[in-house]
Amino acid sequence: MLTFYYDVMSQPSRAILQFLKANNIVYKDHPVAIRKGENRSDWFLKINPMGKVPVIDDNGFILTESVAILKYLAVRYVVPDHWYPTDHRQRARVDEYMAWQHTNTRMHAAGLFRLEALMPMMTGKPANPAAVEKAVSDLNRTLDMLQTMFLRDQQFLCGDNITIADLLAVNELVQCLGSGRDVTKGRPKLRAWMDRVKERLHPHYEESVRLIYRMGDRFRQQAKL
Repeated sequence: MLTFYYDVMSQPSRAILQFLKANNIVYKDHPVAIRKGENRSDWFLKINPMGKVPVIDDNGFILTESVAILKYLAVRYVVPDHWYPTDHRQRARVDEYMAWQHTNTRMHAAGLFRLEALMPMMTGKPANPAAVEKAVSDLNRTLDMLQTMFLRDQQFLCGDNITIADLLAVNELVQCLGSGRDVTKGRPKLRAWMDRVKERLHPHYEESVRLIYRMGDRFRQQAKL
């Protein structure tokens, strides 16, 4: 049986979780609480010496790295072709985004979340304004590219149907809500795309991002004090 190791606070973990649920893939659920250090425990390091989630174990075949996992699941199981198209040009578009996102969507959205939410929680000190300003500027350039290149004339990032690329992207961007920041503000095309993705993933999207929404609510309440 397929076993899935994940933490819902991990953006790539949520992307895979949503994919599994949206496609009714049977798997054994195995949460790993990063906040408790379970990813550094002996039992988990035997599975993934890097100490990171997500990880899958498909009957002894262990695979790390979210992009590799999503590609594997899309071809290993019987799922609709739109997730990772067999047409070589359409698939190349999905691969194009997933190669680009490592040093753009992933790096900049996660970096801002780390500065605004995680570091203050860990250190008890407020975020460095100059560092936050730089991180916001970096993310804005990425958001501009998402709108002007990937969403220029299509409904989803890689065409007119949802793909695994959309799952990776939407989970990176929604993470910023954990620090009370809505990255779609003033970006109607981006907001419309996120709404389409949420609709296609309903109810699995809402279930998996619940903790992020709660974190954002707490952040906003503290900011008012």
